[in-house]
Amino acid sequence: MSGKTFMTRLLQIRDVTLRDGQQSRFATRMTGAQIARVLPHFRDAGFYALEVWGGAVPDAAMRFLAEDPWERLESIRATLGKDVRLTALSRGRNLFGYNPYPEGPIEGFCRQSVCGGIDIMRIFDALNDTANMESTIRYVRESGGKADCAVCFTVDPNWSLRDRLRFLLRGRRPPGRIFTEDYFAAKARELEAMGADIITIKDMAGLIDPETAFRLVQRLKAELSVPVNLHTHCTPGYGLASVTAAMVAGVDIVDTAIWSFAGGPAAPAVELVLLLAERMGVETGVNRKVLADLDKELREVRKELAQFDGGATPPSSPDLTGDALPAAVTALLDRAASAAVQEDFPLLLQAARELEKECGFPSPDEAVRRAQIPGGMYSNMAAQLESLKLGHLFDRALQRVPRVRWDAGCVPLVTPTSQIVGVQAVNCLINESRGEPAYSKTSSQFTNLVKGGYGRTPVAIVPEFRRLICGFPEEKPFRPEEYSPPDNPILEELGGLRLADTERERLLLELFPMVARDFLYRRREAEFASGRRGVRTLRDDPADIWERLAEYAG
Repeated sequence: MSGKTFMTRLLQIRDVTLRDGQQSRFATRMTGAQIARVLPHFRDAGFYALEVWGGAVPDAAMRFLAEDPWERLESIRATLGKDVRLTALSRGRNLFGYNPYPEGPIEGFCRQSVCGGIDIMRIFDALNDTANMESTIRYVRESGGKADCAVCFTVDPNWSLRDRLRFLLRGRRPPGRIFTEDYFAAKARELEAMGADIITIKDMAGLIDPETAFRLVQRLKAELSVPVNLHTHCTPGYGLASVTAAMVAGVDIVDTAIWSFAGGPAAPAVELVLLLAERMGVETGVNRKVLADLDKELREVRKELAQFDGGATPPSSPDLTGDALPAAVTALLDRAASAAVQEDFPLLLQAARELEKECGFPSPDEAVRRAQIPGGMYSNMAAQLESLKLGHLFDRALQRVPRVRWDAGCVPLVTPTSQIVGVQAVNCLINESRGEPAYSKTSSQFTNLVKGGYGRTPVAIVPEFRRLICGFPEEKPFRPEEYSPPDNPILEELGGLRLADTERERLLLELFPMVARDFLYRRREAEFASGRRGVRTLRDDPADIWERLAEYAG
């Protein structure tokens, strides 16, 4: 490769295969046994950290695999030892679900997560309302963990000509830019002041293009004193190029997945990132000899998850320990790296996309790119309409998303707001097809979002719209004193066993009421049938979370 290169520096790599990777590509269906098979390889790989928990993992472990998520976490920690950093994902005040929680469950979850093995908790809020992240930041750090605070990256609505005319007819100008570099930098500074140990640009929809990634990382590096991390996906085709551009800008940490769990809706492949970093004089500390064996084992796991796999298995990953790369791959790597260091972002994007195509990864999803929404939201809307035999309305539903999103305060589209906005866009069309006003029927989650129950939206909601949806014009935020914990009954039919016996079980019941109820009931049935009671682990704090709720509320 010709052109300028960097002085050698260290880029740290967080592997997200066992959480985000399997969630993005295989519906979070990896079993504890499958994870146990690959952990020895991960232990020796030399990654900065491994993302293994949080997100959809606790729910899916109970719902589909009949596994205790706390036990999975402790098993991973025991296998990997104390020298490997483990990370998890949390939605701040929402923790894992759609509803905000008072201080008691948040404190218990953070404490037990760190006690169970989590070193770094990535914390985000779907509205980028930093107030919703404050408690989690504090409790994670008080428990001995690090707070990785994420700013959700999003783009402004893609207004159609009809939408722009609608604004003008109402006597308003079409909205100006909202999600600017200044917006994201201001959020990052707020989070650093609140105690963030790391700031992550969390691009859940893969919408950050290489030039934007370069400029934003450069800006954050100039204004922050804590490490900057980039997390993105490959769905619209920007992922690999944007990670490469971020390396040029001096990003401290990037998120990647192992080859057979990478690309498409998942993160970029670590193997390609390493080959590009090598060409730019950037060290990673990753043990390349381990990656081939790791990918080989994960490839077998992928075959076992075939029923959840929507894409063809890519070719075997390249041998990073030798020089036997195919000539076409070598040429594209050189072209991409050269374009990156020359800050030629269009050429970088073109070369990166050709490189992924040459390696057998999924092509960019142009429909998702045009719609500017996460791939999961796109597929959920399509499925919802098909189930109602209204698939012909899909394009109109996509066109409705910007308007619904704007009415609801122009929220970033990330779980749970992506689902809330997507469902409501579909509901608006269904309502209109029945001759009813667009917002005649709304989901309880959409109503709570407009009410203010999820927090402060990026754009203030028009009071008259709030009156239309909620029946009152003023914002009404979440009030902890109105929160009611779920029932934890004594099961007389099972010899008087309590449904949730330990604090960790109570937290599961708190965060996943329906799923945990079924999971815990089956556990109590098994205990009753065997004539034994549940046994607390040494790590399980005997403090009762319900007793603390009143204290925190007061």
